[in-house]
Amino acid sequence: MIEELRIRDLGVITDAALPLGPGLSVVTGETGAGKTMVVTALGLLLGGRSDAGAVRTGAKSALAEATVKLEPGHAAVVRAEEAGADVEEHDGAAELLLARTVGSDGRSRAHLGGRSAPVGALAEVGSQLVVIHGQSEQLRLKGPAAQRHALDTFAGAPLAEERAAYGALYASWTAARRELEELTSSSRERIREAESLGAALAEISEVDPQPGEDAALKAESERLSNAEALRLAAQEAHEAIVAEDFSEVPDATTLVDGARRALEHVAEHDAALGASAQRLADVGYALADIAQELASYAASLDTEGPGRLAEVEERRAALGGLTRKYAPTLEEVIAWAETGQARLFELQDDDGRIETLTAQIADDEARLVELAGQMTALRRAAAVELAERVSEELTALAMPDASLRVEVEETGELGPDGADTVAILLQPHAGAPARPLGKGASGGELSRVMLAIEVVLAAVDPVPTFVFDEVDSGVGGRAAVEIGRRLAMLARHVQVLVVTHLPQVAAFADRHITVIKTSLASGRSADGVAGVTSSDVRVLDESERVVELARMLAGQEDSASARAHALELLEDAQSSRAAAAG
Repeated sequence: MIEELRIRDLGVITDAALPLGPGLSVVTGETGAGKTMVVTALGLLLGGRSDAGAVRTGAKSALAEATVKLEPGHAAVVRAEEAGADVEEHDGAAELLLARTVGSDGRSRAHLGGRSAPVGALAEVGSQLVVIHGQSEQLRLKGPAAQRHALDTFAGAPLAEERAAYGALYASWTAARRELEELTSSSRERIREAESLGAALAEISEVDPQPGEDAALKAESERLSNAEALRLAAQEAHEAIVAEDFSEVPDATTLVDGARRALEHVAEHDAALGASAQRLADVGYALADIAQELASYAASLDTEGPGRLAEVEERRAALGGLTRKYAPTLEEVIAWAETGQARLFELQDDDGRIETLTAQIADDEARLVELAGQMTALRRAAAVELAERVSEELTALAMPDASLRVEVEETGELGPDGADTVAILLQPHAGAPARPLGKGASGGELSRVMLAIEVVLAAVDPVPTFVFDEVDSGVGGRAAVEIGRRLAMLARHVQVLVVTHLPQVAAFADRHITVIKTSLASGRSADGVAGVTSSDVRVLDESERVVELARMLAGQEDSASARAHALELLEDAQSSRAAAAG
């Protein structure tokens, strides 16, 4: 809900802060005092069109700002965070700041959570927070989708269960139809793809690449290309370690062995030399192993003739052809072949898949038609009840000849929400044609119609804040009392803000805000502008409420009888609210 609304330099309001809260808040004041500026400010916060003419005379810009508290997971909070807003949390509630400035040149800026944001983002967040009734362009239920949603929500759990089953099946049915259409419409392309893929896989299969084979072949090619140099080096190293018997040059083995024997002769006199002798023995063993390895290496090079190098290069060329055509590396070629084989199986099974999909689509469609029929029956039953309850509310709201009609028509075509269209129509009096909401009704009548609908829907489909402007236009007396009573009923579920001129409505408020006009025709305002009118906005205490209600009743706030009547109105309203709550 909105915790506080701040307005600066908007219309005749210079600077005002409206502390709001749960329940019903009313805004009253003399004609021309600027009551509608409260609604205008909220409209700006909902992304409404900016108007330079709304900026107070002499001011550079106007500001509308609201602090809103919501549950952390509320849709408005999620959308604000997506738009980059900073959302603070206090005592388990998310706090969001909305702001809109309008310059005297007509330019406007929007802010969400203290950060600049597009006006469209402000509108998306605001639509989840506030609903304004009083002008047809602000009608909450003006679209068919919104009207169907309202009816479905009113219908409750039975329809929700049917919708869930229908929605899951509809998604599966739609996906199957899309796949079947793709299979049938692109059959030639799929045949060509299968032929091309089959040829590629056959080529890869013929070569039969193995993981890491290219690296191993590259190393072998390098070795074979330098076989003579490698063989000579191995032989030279071998001779250095183990010389031939006729060689006069001492080899490494002989030298190490001589050193070992020299130390062993005296090792008994010093353990340190004994340890060195043992290490020399280990070196001798290592030299013998290395000599054997070198001899084997040289022999292996002798057995690999030039034919092996030609085989290696031919194999490398075959693998290189695969990497040039199908993937950058051999591992990726192998992975591509595995994926391609699965795709080829899929393409080769088109006929079987088409047959399976055709049968599935037929079965799903028959079931969808059945579920859609059940949803239609539930919607029509709910439509009758909704229309009756709203029509009863209209009678109490001084529209006794008006009735609401909720029409549910089968389209014969399956859609994501069934096979129905839902239309909410208003019949202003008997014999008159029923017309869509927002057409053929005055602003006050439309506000009362929407009040009746919202009272009925409030328990099942609430929006955090409702604003009603001109809801009491053209009524008085007992009808005005009924309007106040129903606004109080609605305020038990949501926050309600009402701009009113009727004391019977204002008496039901939890919070009474008044707009007081100050004329400065012969003087100057605080900022030096001559000949302007400004207004102050105040929240009234109980005694001040009596005075304001007396003014609204008789235009004489000092009249004792008017104050007595005002006090009586307040007491009756409080008694009525207490009885309804009990």
